[in-house]
Amino acid sequence: MIRILIDADACPVKDETYKVAARYKVPVVVVSNSPIRVPPSPLISRKLVSDAFDAADDWIVENTAPGTVVITADILLADRCLKLGAEVLAPNGKPFTTASIGGAIATRAIMADLRAGGDVVGGPPPFGKTDRSRYLSSLDQTLVQLRRRFPA
Repeated sequence: MIRILIDADACPVKDETYKVAARYKVPVVVVSNSPIRVPPSPLISRKLVSDAFDAADDWIVENTAPGTVVITADILLADRCLKLGAEVLAPNGKPFTTASIGGAIATRAIMADLRAGGDVVGGPPPFGKTDRSRYLSSLDQTLVQLRRRFPA
């Protein structure tokens, strides 16, 4: 079954996800540590998890299988989900893949080391219109591909 799981606490593309999911009639689960309002729809549900460290990530991993699309900016969560056969998209529309995840993890580790050493390093660029557009296109393309692999 195709479905979308959103790592929702800091996700800037929830509304876009709802619109694309409605077009394809794909269920969406919004996973968060704090209550998040979701539109009334039989396709959209909310899963509120505890505020324990990685509780949302752990729930997403436990509910991920081939046919699942995970929306997250969390590189380590993306790695865990890829290993389970999920499709993983960052909110900026860039897909995490088995080929790219190693480099992303290495870069994350280097940046963490630099920050721990007191170096001032910038964060990601501001989220913009091109990111939103790329996300919409990537999610649409991912759902089309999944529908071919997992016909209803």
